[in-house]
Amino acid sequence: MNGITATQVGLLTGVALGFAGAFGGFGAFLTVLVMAVIGLLVGRVLDGEVDVSDYLGGARSRRDR
Repeated sequence: MNGITATQVGLLTGVALGFAGAFGGFGAFLTVLVMAVIGLLVGRVLDGEVDVSDYLGGARSRRDR
């Protein structure tokens, strides 16, 4: 592997934001979990591993016309 990827940066950013917004207990755990997943997904989009148009349907509706 050559250095850190956008997926890793996104995951670390999500975890950091989760910790920043968390104030303890089970709610904090859920906050960190949700922020980490969001960061991971954003990182994968930036790495080109996830094609957002597959989920939005915009590209498919244009192709059908």
